[in-house]
Amino acid sequence: MANIYKNAKVDLTTTNPTTVLTTPVASTNIIKSILASEDSGNADTITLTITAGSDVFSLFKVKAVGANTTVELLTQPLVLQDSEILKATAATANRLHLVVSYLEIS
Repeated sequence: MANIYKNAKVDLTTTNPTTVLTTPVASTNIIKSILASEDSGNADTITLTITAGSDVFSLFKVKAVGANTTVELLTQPLVLQDSEILKATAATANRLHLVVSYLEIS
């Protein structure tokens, strides 16, 4: 098994659900950090979900991110299993960035 530290960066330029990270087949991702940053000077909100097959699970529903601030969304590691997808939805386009740091185990 290979263990590789990685990060995924997303600029949320739309209010549609945006794929942040997809766990490869036969792998596990251990997410250590999810940083949400607001850079327009306007407070906003973000929603994070995990898609597993046809099921969608909410992690954060309308989580506030203050103007010109960065928020760490995790307090404990989060495990994504084989083919699970982490998605983010911004309330307003072009205000939020995400950086997800994780360990990929394959």
